[in-house]
Amino acid sequence: MYFTMFMLGILYAIFGLFLIASGMPILFVGGIVGVMVVVQYYLSDRLILMSTGAKQVSESEEPELHRMVKLLADRYGMPMPKVAVINTQIPNAFATGRNPKNALVAVTTGIQQRLSERELQAVIGHELAHVANRDMRVLAVANFLVTLTSFLMTMLFWNMLFGGMGGRRNNGGGAVMMVYLVTIVVYFIGQLLVLALTRYREYGADHTGAEISGDPGALADALEKISGTVNQIPDKDLRKLQTANAFLIIPAALKGEGSMHLFSTHPPLQERIKRLRELEQRMRYGVR
Repeated sequence: MYFTMFMLGILYAIFGLFLIASGMPILFVGGIVGVMVVVQYYLSDRLILMSTGAKQVSESEEPELHRMVKLLADRYGMPMPKVAVINTQIPNAFATGRNPKNALVAVTTGIQQRLSERELQAVIGHELAHVANRDMRVLAVANFLVTLTSFLMTMLFWNMLFGGMGGRRNNGGGAVMMVYLVTIVVYFIGQLLVLALTRYREYGADHTGAEISGDPGALADALEKISGTVNQIPDKDLRKLQTANAFLIIPAALKGEGSMHLFSTHPPLQERIKRLRELEQRMRYGVR
């Protein structure tokens, strides 16, 4: 994970030097993208709630869910996060929040119905782990870099389309095209590195979540049970959570929708389960 973050930093450091050398107003562009990312970072919880239809619930509305979340949060020394429920048969859950004091854990009605209390508690532990590990902050920084290249690609495309990009116009269209092509390559590599980072963060949340709940076997059971029900869910329901795929404990993939491992936001399910089973054995026999 740290190596991936290091490589991402190196990639964009070299790219930044290239842009400066080519005369690109990198500070101006970076400032615009920075504002966009900061707004998204601070409004992420509201945006995800709106896109998924999650409704924040009080303790009187969901006493058992609140009790479970508070138990795990207290066990790990975390502030009590907000709790939300999504009215859908898709068994899933996610967490968001820029820090533990501004966190929210959401579960679907489907996961509440399908999982045992032990399994649901393990899933909530996984989601709290994302908050405890500051995953939103890490991914916000990573996504800033990818958003920067995406913004540059769009800007360069329109400038080429309408005949110029400002700055060093006397270099001709060839120089503009070179910057555009390099930006595309950097965007592609950067996207792959960010996706790799999200997969490593899932492994980290599985491990930390197992420590929070104290039951990695229950989390493995929950992952198996959740993945085994996807084919029974209508596509129209799966689309409801597509916008939050990167945050879900398991992506809400449509039937027949396959993706290469390199382009996935989550690591292979069987590998996650295998690691959790191994962790279960180590915890059982007191081996770190």
